[in-house]
Amino acid sequence: MATLARLQARSTFLAHQYYFRNSAVDVFRKKEYDAAIKIQSWFRGCRIRAYLSYLHRVATVIQKCWRGYLGRQHYQLIVKLEFCTMKMNLYNAMAVRIQKRWRGYRIRKYCFNYFYLKEYLKAVSETNDAIREELEEFAEMKEREEKKADLEREEKKRDYQARKMHYLLSTKQIPGIYNSPFRKDPDPWELRLQKAKPLRSQRPKVKQKRDVNISNRLACTSARSLPQSEILPPIDRKQCQGPFRDITEVLEQRYKPLEPTLWMAEPINELKMAREELRKQEWMRNINDNMFLPFSSYHKNKKYIPLMHSSSKYGPNSYGSQHFRDENPKKWICDKDFQTVLPSFDLFSKYGKLYSKAGQII
Repeated sequence: MATLARLQARSTFLAHQYYFRNSAVDVFRKKEYDAAIKIQSWFRGCRIRAYLSYLHRVATVIQKCWRGYLGRQHYQLIVKLEFCTMKMNLYNAMAVRIQKRWRGYRIRKYCFNYFYLKEYLKAVSETNDAIREELEEFAEMKEREEKKADLEREEKKRDYQARKMHYLLSTKQIPGIYNSPFRKDPDPWELRLQKAKPLRSQRPKVKQKRDVNISNRLACTSARSLPQSEILPPIDRKQCQGPFRDITEVLEQRYKPLEPTLWMAEPINELKMAREELRKQEWMRNINDNMFLPFSSYHKNKKYIPLMHSSSKYGPNSYGSQHFRDENPKKWICDKDFQTVLPSFDLFSKYGKLYSKAGQII
């Protein structure tokens, strides 16, 4: 009992000690947990860093070997290219040396041979001199021919002018304009007129039709211009000296027919006449004279004309108006209709025999 009493007296103290020690243990437990976490993190970090350093060393070795291999391959390629370049340079240098020797020999032998060129230039100069002499002779000959042709052309022109002006020749009684009495010597044109023959204008051959037209024109002229009389045959007389035209040409120019313009030749009502002609042609081409007017009541009051086969005196034909198949009951085998293979619908068979709710026949 005494022990129990002592324990009860110390129960409060024991409770305080229990809670105090538990709180101290909790504090130390948290510190130990944090310390354990720190130790584990440091250890794991050291292990990971060691592993990463190992991986870096291994990767460095692999990259070193691979890059060394690529470098050696690239170096071998560069060496090959340099060797090929050096060899091609040597070949080109040797080819240039050979070509230089050959071209020098060829130029000295064929192109710049002094004696050969001297003979060639001498032959060219002789040929040029001969051709130049021939061309000069040909040019002189052409010039002489042109001068001669010009002189002949000028002489012909002067002769023609003298023949044309032969009426200006001086006579014994009347001196001409080129033989003035105030001059000591006559003009050279006077001598040319004496040598030349007078120019006779040949009458053009006039057709008979043209003569008839001229006579008709002369017949239509007034009494003042030309007398109305028949044309007499031409008098065989000499042509007057001087620049005179033929009488037929003068009359043709004087009495030429009138040539009116298009405005004067066409009538004033040309447009109206053209419209009438177009209307006549359209009337000839049309089959029905009555024009169809869609917005008028003209065709509505028109009497219907039946067709010939429907208005015959023998009776109209019902084909096309009542039925489209001829029926001949005499040729029927039986009075009943043919039965179909499939039965009909009940609704269709009862059509017209039943009543609806509204009392109507269906």
